[in-house]
Amino acid sequence: MYYNKMWLRLRDLPLLIPFTQAAASGCSLFFSGTLSGMPVEEIPEEHTYLEGFISVSSALVGGRREIYSIQIRTGKDDGQIRHLESLARKARILVERVSGEVIDALAGGRTHGGVLARVGPYRFAEIEGLTAGARAPFIAMIDGVEDPFNFGSSVRALYAAGADGLVLRPRNWLSAAGVVARASAGTSEMIPTALCETAAEAAAHFRTLGLAVACATDERGSTSIYDADLTQPLFLLIGGEKRGITRSFSDSADLKLRIPYGRPMPHSLGTASATAIIAFELMRQRTAG
Repeated sequence: MYYNKMWLRLRDLPLLIPFTQAAASGCSLFFSGTLSGMPVEEIPEEHTYLEGFISVSSALVGGRREIYSIQIRTGKDDGQIRHLESLARKARILVERVSGEVIDALAGGRTHGGVLARVGPYRFAEIEGLTAGARAPFIAMIDGVEDPFNFGSSVRALYAAGADGLVLRPRNWLSAAGVVARASAGTSEMIPTALCETAAEAAAHFRTLGLAVACATDERGSTSIYDADLTQPLFLLIGGEKRGITRSFSDSADLKLRIPYGRPMPHSLGTASATAIIAFELMRQRTAG
């Protein structure tokens, strides 16, 4: 890990600031108070990095995870950076000015644009709260999508189309957080997200709240998304390209949705494309007239 075990006590601060190799080589710091309200010495070991202005600013605005520090490349100064620094000051988060070499060493890729944030695990919402305040809730569950770019693109489409919440199965969501945040254009940090052990359990929960349970399938008896009523409260299960949706779930669904194609297709659309088409048809129906 880049942060070593040494600590530096700044003269005018009652808290401990992590002493990095970057600080040792003369990077500049500004700081206000505690880090997101958490004393630095209590920061857990479990963390990852979000990369790029969009991901980092979305995490600041979304407020769904602890942000321990933000690293900005020395000399980088524009309107976006000044806005980011303003958000960080208001949230009482440490901002470090470090060299490009330090940024490259900490980042998992080369698309960071000179901006990183060291963050903790995502704070998931309670599943009961996803429908709160929504007149006709639209809740989606993504299940079995392993590729983080595909997953992030799907989340981006759902958020843009106005989904009220997202449901996921429990797993280590920290490991791919940076990739997912970039692929989703930061929307993974914004959309309310809850965990549920299985798709069947999630469907049962939302059905008791009056939501129709829907899934995308090309099975016989499925309804074109352009003929289906998507204005009703809806829980939509989105399956991965490899495993898809189980037959038992499909059989129990209230609504089986099909995307019609303009010509015979040997293979179905990818998950992200299919998600976007269904989500925006739902938005079109709900905003028509």
